[in-house]
Amino acid sequence: MDAPVTTIDLLRHGEPAGGPRFRGSVDDPLSPAGWAQMEAATAGGAWDRVVCSPLRRCREFAEVLARQQGLECRVEADFREISFGLWEGLTSAQVEAAYGAALANFWNDPVAHPPPQGEPLADFCARVETAWQRLIDDSRGQRVLVVAHGGTIAMLLRGVLGMPLSHSWRVRMGYAGQARLRLDHTPHGLLFALLRLEPGA
Repeated sequence: MDAPVTTIDLLRHGEPAGGPRFRGSVDDPLSPAGWAQMEAATAGGAWDRVVCSPLRRCREFAEVLARQQGLECRVEADFREISFGLWEGLTSAQVEAAYGAALANFWNDPVAHPPPQGEPLADFCARVETAWQRLIDDSRGQRVLVVAHGGTIAMLLRGVLGMPLSHSWRVRMGYAGQARLRLDHTPHGLLFALLRLEPGA
């Protein structure tokens, strides 16, 4: 008997209203362009389950897509984006102007150089990995779409690829970027394969 296979598509949200900035928990909706990006990214797709972050830039599209396919959309609170603390709502240029080299240091090693008053990367990692394990346990043999954030997806792919936590932001995903993972459930445990990576806009 063949071992069951789970396919998980990770989809980053499209462009939010207000353009690029450090949002974290700032709850902006998608812009019209972002909505179009998501429609294009999911055209022709079919899934057994849809799971999403609770933030509007993920949830609102995921709920519509799930309804169109006759599926329930499960909101997973622990897939929300990392909190950027005092950088929330600021553009990269504004962070650099106010904090100097702190932004470059953060991208190079977010463990040693977190944003001021931001969520520690280890805490972010722990909650995302807890939600990931729940998803794997609940989705055996299914095709699953996860609509989440650039940071959340980077953290998941970092774990699958075995990268150290300090390298988390080396996995960059543009708006409506996608990754497909294949999970083979074998007698010896799970085997992961990265089948596709489309960075997005």
